[in-house]
Amino acid sequence: MSARNRELLALIPASLLLTAGFAAIFIQRSAVLSNVSLTYGAIFLGLCFAGHLVIRFTLPYADPYLFPLVAVLACFGLVVVYRIDETLARDQAQWFVIGLIAFVITIIALRDFRILERYRYTIAFLGLALLVLPRVPGIGQQVNGAYLGVKLGPISFQPAEFGKIAIVIFLAAYLRDTRQVLVQSSRRFLGLTIPRIRHLGPLLVVWGAAMLMLVFIRDLGSSLMYFGAFLALIYVATNRLSFVVVGLLLFGAGAWFFATTVGHVQDRIDIWLDPFPQYHGAGYQIANGLFSMADGGLFGQGLGAALLNLPDGAALLPAPQTDMIYAVIVNDLGLVGGCGVILTYLLIAERGFKIATLATDSFSKLLATGLTAVMALQVFVIIGGVTRVIPLTGVTLPFISYGGSSIVANFVLLALLLLISNRARRPGQS
Repeated sequence: MSARNRELLALIPASLLLTAGFAAIFIQRSAVLSNVSLTYGAIFLGLCFAGHLVIRFTLPYADPYLFPLVAVLACFGLVVVYRIDETLARDQAQWFVIGLIAFVITIIALRDFRILERYRYTIAFLGLALLVLPRVPGIGQQVNGAYLGVKLGPISFQPAEFGKIAIVIFLAAYLRDTRQVLVQSSRRFLGLTIPRIRHLGPLLVVWGAAMLMLVFIRDLGSSLMYFGAFLALIYVATNRLSFVVVGLLLFGAGAWFFATTVGHVQDRIDIWLDPFPQYHGAGYQIANGLFSMADGGLFGQGLGAALLNLPDGAALLPAPQTDMIYAVIVNDLGLVGGCGVILTYLLIAERGFKIATLATDSFSKLLATGLTAVMALQVFVIIGGVTRVIPLTGVTLPFISYGGSSIVANFVLLALLLLISNRARRPGQS
């Protein structure tokens, strides 16, 4: 069976999953099995089939599993958001369509994606501008203490979702040119290959940007995500573990310093360490998320059966459609459902890194690595925050959490990975 036929066949279970999810919610709410779930499933399959046709005719050699895996995540997102709020689910469905359109435009406009390498500094400037845009007076929006959103009239979005792609493109292009200098200028010290001080510039600049985000934008999750992606890129570019060690030490030192000197960072750490003394205040969200996941048990309460609101109408889980959507999934579907979501993300990461290993030129290899790493780290940051592995932050769960910026940006990221994959897997490519 050809790669494209495997992709098409894999889209069918994803559509059946969405149909079954909506059917379960309808039964839970009214004890009636409505044929509307079949309609939703057919529409979803039709949209995915349209995306598949674009891939089939423009990227015939691209990885056949990435798009179906993303379709599975989108199923979870649409069904769980509908279970939380029907109005938000309609908006989510519209953003899914817009994301698919952005996916198609990216594929068509960047058939030769290596052109991005020429505009590395322009892209870097745009990426940094997007990151600081939420702190611009008049348009920036503060959400739960972090400056994440921008509002321009009726339009609001999170520019950091698009900034992550721009920064990864710049770093991939930059490290392609400088990796030999970084490797050749290193020296041995205590058994480790240590870069010379004068060549630590890129590491220090990105570290400084991460610390700026931690303090200025108040976004711990994004700072960890960007810096972690950079460390993955510099390790692949240089094959020097010492760069990663130095980077982790720098990030740890900076995070410790700001956690002990900057009030809002210290508050986040304190709530993470022990949310229960502040249960009726700032620790309410994290504590109730833990209670919700524990209530789900092994197999969950059933899709749509878990309690989201108190009898007086107050939210039991604040922001369940964004920050805490993983807790809702675990409550409804149990540990099995939560592990299923994580496994899907792990498979996407495996395919992304597989693309990086198949890529024949340095820029493609680094770009695939960076895009995969930044998505994987985003998943770790939000699920780690909900499960209290790390402090809770405001990033979204890709393709599942409610939010147009996240869906559109991650569809663009998916398109870039498929473009790289198509070139790497093309017969006779060298």
